[in-house]
Amino acid sequence: MNEDPYRARRRALLAALGGGAVLSTALQRALAQTSLARGVHSTQGEVRVNDKPAARGTPVGPGDTVTTGKGALTLFVIGQDAFLMRDNSRAEFSGGETVANALRLVTGKLLGVFGGRDHNIVTATATIGIRGTAAYFEAEAARTYFCLCYGSAVVAAAGSDQRANYTTTHHESPRYIYGDGRPGAIVPASVVNHTDAEIFMLEGLVDRRPPQSFMDGEYMNSPYSN
Repeated sequence: MNEDPYRARRRALLAALGGGAVLSTALQRALAQTSLARGVHSTQGEVRVNDKPAARGTPVGPGDTVTTGKGALTLFVIGQDAFLMRDNSRAEFSGGETVANALRLVTGKLLGVFGGRDHNIVTATATIGIRGTAAYFEAEAARTYFCLCYGSAVVAAAGSDQRANYTTTHHESPRYIYGDGRPGAIVPASVVNHTDAEIFMLEGLVDRRPPQSFMDGEYMNSPYSN
């Protein structure tokens, strides 16, 4: 009997992670699980929700703020959205009673997979509208890094009328977004600091799989760059 392509890909990813150091032990364990209860799934190092220490099972929802310290990392789920937040990061979520359809990434690095609703992400230099996507963000004071891993986005640079509206299937168009009003405030970038394995894991946590167009792309699991 032929193996389902999704299961074959999952098995290959688990085997690859089991033999390498691309992901932390906590993330390797998470990849082997599905149907994550909402809230914090795992923490590594100093992780806080609303300035209080967080642990597995800590609720996270609209109106909450998640922060990580030096060398820290956390996985958490809000509604149908799943997130991997790296160290020295701060994200503020807002929306309805149970659905966070907006977030402000004050600083740091955040990978997310988002359900089929419209979402609005704000950083110091950009406003990004997305729907049904996976995306990776790095927020700095002077610029934002944004990789639309798959899906559609509308990107607007702060301090100017420059916008970009585009769709991707597999990390084709990462961008830097500057907020100082310069000409060419939205410029091409390289793919950095996130992998297909992490996206696959996050989608599994909310009982989804990436689109087939993403699965058909060349597998991206290169070492992280700075």
